[in-house]
Amino acid sequence: MSSSRNPAYTSPKPCAHLAAYRKKHGLKGYTSLQSRLRTAPNGRTALGGLQSQVPTCGLCSSQHGRLYLCLVCSYISCLEHATAHPRREIGHEIAVDVERAELFCCACEDQVYDPDFDTAVMAKQIGELPKSKEQSGGKKRRHGEPGLQPEHTEKASIDSRELILAVCRRASRDGTGLPLGLRGLNNLGNTCFMNSVLQVLLHTPPLRSYFLGDRHKRELCGHRRRRKGTAAEAPCLACDLDGVFSAVFSGDRTPYSPARFLYSWWQHAANLATYEQQDAHEFFISMLDRIHEKEQPTLCNKGIGDCHCIAHRVFSGVLRSDVTCTVCGFTSTTYDPCLDIPLDLEPCVGTAKTAGSKSESFRASTLTGCLDLFTRPEKLGSDQKLYCQHCEVRQDSLKQMSIRRLPLILCFQIKRFQHSVVRKMSKKIDQHLQLPLSLDMTPYLSSSIIRNRFGNRIFAFEGDESDISVELSSEFEVFAIVAHSGKLESGHYVTYLRLRDQWYKCDDAWITQVSEGVVRASQGYMIYYMQKVLYHRASEGMNCAPLSPRDMNHSACDALLSASACC
Repeated sequence: MSSSRNPAYTSPKPCAHLAAYRKKHGLKGYTSLQSRLRTAPNGRTALGGLQSQVPTCGLCSSQHGRLYLCLVCSYISCLEHATAHPRREIGHEIAVDVERAELFCCACEDQVYDPDFDTAVMAKQIGELPKSKEQSGGKKRRHGEPGLQPEHTEKASIDSRELILAVCRRASRDGTGLPLGLRGLNNLGNTCFMNSVLQVLLHTPPLRSYFLGDRHKRELCGHRRRRKGTAAEAPCLACDLDGVFSAVFSGDRTPYSPARFLYSWWQHAANLATYEQQDAHEFFISMLDRIHEKEQPTLCNKGIGDCHCIAHRVFSGVLRSDVTCTVCGFTSTTYDPCLDIPLDLEPCVGTAKTAGSKSESFRASTLTGCLDLFTRPEKLGSDQKLYCQHCEVRQDSLKQMSIRRLPLILCFQIKRFQHSVVRKMSKKIDQHLQLPLSLDMTPYLSSSIIRNRFGNRIFAFEGDESDISVELSSEFEVFAIVAHSGKLESGHYVTYLRLRDQWYKCDDAWITQVSEGVVRASQGYMIYYMQKVLYHRASEGMNCAPLSPRDMNHSACDALLSASACC
């Protein structure tokens, strides 16, 4: 995915089949499809108006899994038969996902992206928004008058861009009350994993203060890279993230396409440079690592977890691991920085289902229960015996984890994906997780764990744990959840944001307001908490007026920066 000329602006090779389709059919297929688009109550667009209310594959009559409608002949196929369709019908490679209204290349067996297709979809959705009497003139459009109809030309679809811009600008100032920066992100081809994580980062107060306050200094970064002769290397990911912040917080409500950021990340993670679905957690860690690598050489780090790059200042904490010999009681302690805390779901508790008995009932996992499981002493197996410095032989031992230092933003990764090397199979755990809006992390700090294990006398020897635990508050508020729905091989990521005590669902380009019940019913995969004080300061500082961050006056920037203690 690289280029010797200018990799910073290298785009992935476009789909030849999509280019051939556009050359032959232009935008007619997109405009004719608009009559079949339907907007669901959750704000997502899908295909409707089909011959059957329940669409099925034309060959195997399957209703399960993804179905695809050919843009040339309107034939509906399941994934297996959709990939075989262009072999029977030459030139019929481009189809549309019936459930999600997204382009799919049957020959490449992958999603493809065309901004003109997104324009057609957005124009349809915006055209269905209620209009005021003043805008409509109190008249209904008669049948046959100009509009977004299937038979209209390419010019109508191209002009719809102006319609989108006009309506979205109106929405940003018509009293909708949407928080500043709440903007959809277009799916560029199986990139919901990236969009979901970006939405979290965009609404993380310390990061928002850092980038909108021009603390990264994108222009100076470019000058430094040119002086060092590194401009031809992989682009600076922090610079491209800075560009995403500027675009999203510009006040424009039109869904944004983070294509440049995606290409930049691909050049930093060449093994993941593909349109295939990726793991949101792997992307999150990979992105923070790349930002750390760019900033770390110019910073002075004092010790474990003391990196001063923006990624670690916000997300980095320190874990403590105590391994105690069961024979002599000697304890070996290690400290490791962490960007997130991985948590196992609690084991399901239920009664076996027998004939004539009631249905089996399971106890749902709770976040606090998962944390109890994480910090519970664990006896290491016989194959994991560790060397005891006191006994000078390998002995059975107990291992206990605790949190030595909390970060500003606390991320929990819920282990929903299990991989068995022996069985050579993977599966997803759909177990429900209950989580509190407010979370007190005091019971899981090293100071509390040690006190429970040994009593107060231990602090005569390990006073550092009692000191470090009070650096930051242990009270947190949830502000973002990345949820995964569907199966392991064909799932979808969405983000729920809690802004000013109201929940919003970010599903790629679609932003909708949802209830707390909807959020609690989701399958949380990554849970983000921030310091309670920081949450309340950020909520007070948010406003709905669309401002361009680069044009903010000094007082506005100062107010935004004051929402974060780390910047």
